[in-house]
Amino acid sequence: MNARLSVNFVDGATVSAADRGFTYGDGLFETLRVVAGRVPLWDRHMARLRAGCERLRLPLPDVDALRLEASRLCEGLDDAVVRITWSRGEGERGYALPSRPHPTLVLSAAPLALDASAYDEGIAVRLCETRLATQPLLAGMKHLNRLEQVMARAEWSDAAYGEGLVRDMAGHVVCATAANLFAVFGDRWATPPVEACGVAGVARAEVLAWREVAVEAITPGRLMAADEVFLTSAVRGILPVRACAGRSWTPGPATRALQAHWRTLGLPLPTMEGFPK
Repeated sequence: MNARLSVNFVDGATVSAADRGFTYGDGLFETLRVVAGRVPLWDRHMARLRAGCERLRLPLPDVDALRLEASRLCEGLDDAVVRITWSRGEGERGYALPSRPHPTLVLSAAPLALDASAYDEGIAVRLCETRLATQPLLAGMKHLNRLEQVMARAEWSDAAYGEGLVRDMAGHVVCATAANLFAVFGDRWATPPVEACGVAGVARAEVLAWREVAVEAITPGRLMAADEVFLTSAVRGILPVRACAGRSWTPGPATRALQAHWRTLGLPLPTMEGFPK
């Protein structure tokens, strides 16, 4: 099934070539999961969108209308992924902000299918050579310029790897190309900071609110010493990491507890027969 698309609340897939989202990456996006018409993490998505609009000096879209449009596009879909793209809209040539911006809103919705084995057994990940540049002005936001992630993801085509871990310029592991990273050391949970680079994920925010987690730098060597490693994503949920750089893990009690919490939020994760639910 092709994605259902609307532009400024009108069905279609056409955006002006003069749109600043296209020419400069001037805008924000949110990718969210819709289950049976519900968006369990909606408030967190909107909080991040609101904060990003303030930082980029963008007007905030009509949140109520946005939710209605997402619901309309997901009609008939039991489990769907929706992307909200909010750009500054058309503008004249040059970097100066338009004096009267007319933002562009694009929504897409498509069925979501999750691989049960990834949640039961975990995924293998690799360390990427592409590094994240230090830029506190943009760090944390889901702005439209994703070239670092594109280049990191271009480093492999082997289906054996479910994700790639990306480091900052100092060599610390920050995140995956499209997920946040957590490591468990005994009873202590840790996740890298995202104030200098990386994305402050909505799923990451949910975990930080659910239990105590140390936000601290994690080197590749320290990551290899962890008892459990998992990734978080608003769409993909809680993904155990089973292998990286010659190290292997088995999904442990911390990961399983968080997966169970995810289900209580109304975000079901698929399971294979014989695995815990």
